[in-house]
Amino acid sequence: MEFPRRRFLHLAAGAAVLPALPRIARAQAYPSRPVRMIVGFPAGSAPDIMARLVGQWLSERLGQQIIVDNRPGAASNIATELAVAAPPDGYTVQMIVLTNVMNAELYSKLKFSFPRDVAPIAGVADAPYVILLNPSIPAKTIPEFIAYAKANPGKINFASGGNGSTSHIFCELFRRVAGIELQHVPYRTNYMPDLISGQVHLAINPIPQAIEFVRNGQLRGLAVTTAQRLPQLPDTPTVRENGPDYVATGWYGLSAPRNTPSDIVHKLNAAMNAALADATAQSRLASLGVQAMAMSPAQFAKFIDDEAAKWTPVIRAAGLKLD
Repeated sequence: MEFPRRRFLHLAAGAAVLPALPRIARAQAYPSRPVRMIVGFPAGSAPDIMARLVGQWLSERLGQQIIVDNRPGAASNIATELAVAAPPDGYTVQMIVLTNVMNAELYSKLKFSFPRDVAPIAGVADAPYVILLNPSIPAKTIPEFIAYAKANPGKINFASGGNGSTSHIFCELFRRVAGIELQHVPYRTNYMPDLISGQVHLAINPIPQAIEFVRNGQLRGLAVTTAQRLPQLPDTPTVRENGPDYVATGWYGLSAPRNTPSDIVHKLNAAMNAALADATAQSRLASLGVQAMAMSPAQFAKFIDDEAAKWTPVIRAAGLKLD
């Protein structure tokens, strides 16, 4: 008996769809419970500020609570080790930053490999930095500060989020190009109170964590580390306007454990990009001195690779190794 062609094509098409049905059902069901967002930095830090914003935006679009879980320490390696070991089911994500890329060169004995062990989800925002100075130091410009530091070698200290953190490496690069001596004071917790009180003198800090302290005069913004001035701090020059040729910026993004299903990754990506396209969210980011950085998962993966290619030579030239 000859099988009718139309009936055959109908059955064949149905069979082709069957393997996709579990993926579609999974994507539609996800998330059915709260999602944990691991942050490798303390409460009040710039990544924490961004994570709490992102958590709110994703919760509104996914219909589930996003729980921010701060796990500071070891320049975010503690958090990353925890995140990559989580089940790859979409219920654990991580707020990642440039530090995570740098750590791959700084540490040779990690129990994970970044970015091999993560699934990039989405870019969130760029992260311009500002050089912050306690007002007790009598310098109001980069040239004045360099002159003061050279006249007082080893007497100025700088705070960072820990050995090998982005704030540490940015300061080390600045110290080298400026030809000055600075003493490093690594922190495992938020160093801003000590910077404001004058226990430490300087920090190169992400703008979301710093902008209000500059605006209210508690800290002096010597210069931004971007190539151009920022509209949020229009009176603050760039470093290279009247100092050494120095540009250093970071970023924020989201990742999941490797082997997280692609349909879940793309659902999270779509929710993140929809949030970043919202005018209210863009205005909130602008108030923090950052701009949205919407990308597809593939674009974000390439971006991470490009960042590794950019910063690995800088770390090697500085001779930094942390294990």
